[in-house]
Amino acid sequence: MAQVPHDHHQRTLVAPAICAGVGVHSGRRVRLAVRPAAPGTGIVFVRTDITDRDNRIPVTGDAVVEARLNTMIRNSSGVELSTIEHLMAALCALGVANAVIDVDGPELPILDGSALPFVQLLDRAGFRRQEAPVRYIEILEPVRVEEGDKSAVLLPCDRYEMRFEIDFPTAVIGRQVIDFSVDERTFRDEIMAARTFGFAHEVEALREAGLARGGSLENAVVIDGERILNPGGLRMEREFVRHKALDAIGDLYVLGAPLIGRYEGVKAGHAVNNKLVRALLASPQAWRETVRTPDYALAG
Repeated sequence: MAQVPHDHHQRTLVAPAICAGVGVHSGRRVRLAVRPAAPGTGIVFVRTDITDRDNRIPVTGDAVVEARLNTMIRNSSGVELSTIEHLMAALCALGVANAVIDVDGPELPILDGSALPFVQLLDRAGFRRQEAPVRYIEILEPVRVEEGDKSAVLLPCDRYEMRFEIDFPTAVIGRQVIDFSVDERTFRDEIMAARTFGFAHEVEALREAGLARGGSLENAVVIDGERILNPGGLRMEREFVRHKALDAIGDLYVLGAPLIGRYEGVKAGHAVNNKLVRALLASPQAWRETVRTPDYALAG
């Protein structure tokens, strides 16, 4: 699929992108259809299995209600959808500003635990340039949040950059750092194929709590002590920190626009990322909406 070059105009799909899979926590099979949408629509999920109330969930920073193990959004009618972060990361990196996404269950499919299948799905559908400028969120002042030894900060920068650092006591992971420009090429080459990961002793506890019912070695890297249980091992060097960066890209795209700024996360997960999103929204002096096309040289 030929890539449409980014020219700071909004993008949608040429045709619907449809797939099916299992929710990692619910274990339920779910069907997903990412559909083209008009300029200015943003990203909107529709729970097609719910018909007795408003089933549309527009993605906004305020819509995130649970961000412990994944990112969950909810609308004013109480309709929820979880594990949106991998698809959101793919939409952000590929410049998809407008899409209506039908899903017939409470959770997006986990597929292989990375954003790679979503990118392949969107590539097959194709991308269409729209006659409206991308509205960026430009960071003007630092915004920082902390939670114990975890932290995340947004800093002014002339492009979208990200640095992520993790440190786990197992030698399989240890301390890992990645620092990169968040753009389509880098995402495709270095980020999208990194899979979610977990520890074997945590999986049993999650299942006792009714979670991780769909989790397996097919959709997650599982660590047991100093061993990786997956027969094929890792896909790439520093796959663990790359996946944490992938999550952060998706978590930040709930703002409804790509960033012009630098994100730095240390041991941050979905909860810290959402705390950062809310801190940014609560600090109107720290950011502004702006566009970068010559035709629309304005900010506001």
